[in-house]
Amino acid sequence: MYKARINITLRSSILDPQGKAAHNALTHLGFENIDQVRIGKYIEMGIDAESVETAETVAREACRKLLANPVMEDFDIQIVSTEG
Repeated sequence: MYKARINITLRSSILDPQGKAAHNALTHLGFENIDQVRIGKYIEMGIDAESVETAETVAREACRKLLANPVMEDFDIQIVSTEG
């Protein structure tokens, strides 16, 4: 059994209004040293697979078909074993 840890972020060329609003709020709270804020999604998924490679393939296909918008978002996948 494996766990996929998936980070999905907007591509750098895409405006992030939620990140901009968070950056403005943080600046107003006195965090002057923060340069930029980008907001994304974090997903954990349990995958029953025979190998790390198979688990990564399953996670990648899930991202391509449903979890991430390929036009606007990039994703990064980390696979970890949940067994001993």
